Amino acid sequence: MSGSYEDRDGKIWMDGVFVDWRDAKVHVLTHAMHYASSVFEGERAYNGKIFKSREHSERLIASANALDMPMAYSIDDIEAAKAATLRESGLTDAYVRPVVWRGSGEDMGVASAKNPVRMAIAVWGWGAYYGDAKMQGAKLDIAEFKRPSPDTIPVHAKAAGLYMICTISKHKAEAKGCSDALFMDYRGYVAEATGANIFFVKDGEVHTPLPDCFLNGITRQTVVGMLKDRGITVHERHILPDEMEGFEQCWLTGTAAEVTPVGQIGDYTFEVGEITRKTAEAYEKLVRS
Repeated sequence: MSGSYEDRDGKIWMDGVFVDWRDAKVHVLTHAMHYASSVFEGERAYNGKIFKSREHSERLIASANALDMPMAYSIDDIEAAKAATLRESGLTDAYVRPVVWRGSGEDMGVASAKNPVRMAIAVWGWGAYYGDAKMQGAKLDIAEFKRPSPDTIPVHAKAAGLYMICTISKHKAEAKGCSDALFMDYRGYVAEATGANIFFVKDGEVHTPLPDCFLNGITRQTVVGMLKDRGITVHERHILPDEMEGFEQCWLTGTAAEVTPVGQIGDYTFEVGEITRKTAEAYEKLVRS
């Protein structure tokens, strides 16, 4: 599947019914378009099964609640809708995108309590998020923006508005020949990439930023558990930028990114070492088990 995402064959689930892909539209005065009242999930299906599906549905509802958008659907409803949409797509390996937003209605100011909360689910084929970097090691720029403080915005929601600086930073990174950008947080600690969590290796132990002001990714949690099961020490802590000079290996995790090695961040370089390779291999085996 290629071309514009609005001009494709297939069906999209919208508010409980399937509509033709090209007809899955909203009005220009949809509240979410003007005020970022939208949350979403990114999920992958392998061999016809959505990995960690229920955890994603739980987080979708939690994100909607964080934005004061009460949903009409339960976790079981969302699970059934995702499964039906995956079957309708005819795909077994696919990307699954549920999205929840404030639609158009009686309100068109900041307040939107009278407007309906809507939901859609789309499924499409999507390969390696970072392309060849999946094998060779991604190159990351260092973003100018910082991840915000928890007292400024609901940082643990997977909300559309939190990705504004991600889009800007990724565009700037790609213009420099990089695959992505690394954010620091509001205190200056290493945080995450634009859509993925980050891990480092030093002396056989793993270090990863403490997710106290950004999303604790489901893939991140999965990988932390896998590493501990292998007897590898994992330090979840605040990491200063200059510590990157002493780290030997690095990788990113995310539903889209899966486990992607990192070869360079700014002036810091890393090898695609044994722990990185084995983690990527173990994750690939897990999601297809």
